[in-house]
Amino acid sequence: MQPETYLADLDLPSDRAVDFLDARDLPPPEPLQETMTRLADLDGETVFVQLNDRVPQFLFPKLDEQGVAYETRETDEGVITAIWDPDE
Repeated sequence: MQPETYLADLDLPSDRAVDFLDARDLPPPEPLQETMTRLADLDGETVFVQLNDRVPQFLFPKLDEQGVAYETRETDEGVITAIWDPDE
């Protein structure tokens, strides 16, 4: 499945590039570490999308601290979390 397919039901900017991480096979804490590393390098014109096998509960406080926008949905494929800069 293409990363953009996971974004169809999310309320986020649709005109941005997508950086996608399939973290379903990564053991904890690798999904959190990889997401934070990639977010540090992300420009404001890109939406970061993480696909995980569980709700990334430890990620949410870190995203709140950074002031980024995010939305999470549970799907048959896993848990989708899209993260973007709301000011861009």
